[in-house]
Amino acid sequence: MKIKSTYKLLLFILCIIPAIVYAGPPYDTDDPETVAFEHWEFYCSSIGSAGGGTSMGTAPHIEVNYGVAPNIQLHAIAPLSFHSAKDGETNYGYGTTEFGVKYRLVNKDSGNFQIGIFPLVELPTGNVKENLGSASTQVYLPLWIQKTIGKWTTYGGGGYWINPGSGNKNYEFVGWQEQYQFIKSVSVGSEVYYVTANQVGTNGDFRFRLGSVIDFSDHNHLLLSIGRSIIGNTNLQWYLGYQLTI
Repeated sequence: MKIKSTYKLLLFILCIIPAIVYAGPPYDTDDPETVAFEHWEFYCSSIGSAGGGTSMGTAPHIEVNYGVAPNIQLHAIAPLSFHSAKDGETNYGYGTTEFGVKYRLVNKDSGNFQIGIFPLVELPTGNVKENLGSASTQVYLPLWIQKTIGKWTTYGGGGYWINPGSGNKNYEFVGWQEQYQFIKSVSVGSEVYYVTANQVGTNGDFRFRLGSVIDFSDHNHLLLSIGRSIIGNTNLQWYLGYQLTI
């Protein structure tokens, strides 16, 4: 009995830990899959991180995705952001507005293999003095690859951030995610990723995250994840959101 119990525990762990060689929501690593033509995705979510005596994030942000054409998705995020420093003030207000277009370049084997790009533009609409946004427009240029085998889906890639401004540096993101359809309405997954330093005199961050997507129906979904740095100063990061698909 002990052997069987240990086997079941190991099987469950393998379902939530990625194959380290190494969604979109609720992960930082994205995928190339686009919203179906003339369909919508709406999210109401909170995402954040804490470390080094500072916490920051959104509470909440609204994300909208629309399939404007086959294999092309329009994207926008409007956030209410917060920034809190230990022994300091807490600021809350409108943050950085994000727009993007996802274009799936390859969609083979009934969607089992996909490649796409997802350029993003982040506009400086938040209050810089209150640490609710950046002073300059930022641009992200990523490439994403995805493969599905049975109940397993894995995707990843990376991109380059153009990050102008005094003291800032352009930086890179590279990551990989793996998830398993545990039961029909629940998937579990994890990711690891590395972000290089985005400011002069700072270091990069190597992180992991565990997450799940729970389907209450064809249109209503709960997304959640939690993680932290393996190398870096992030003690906690989270995502919690509701998704409506139409």
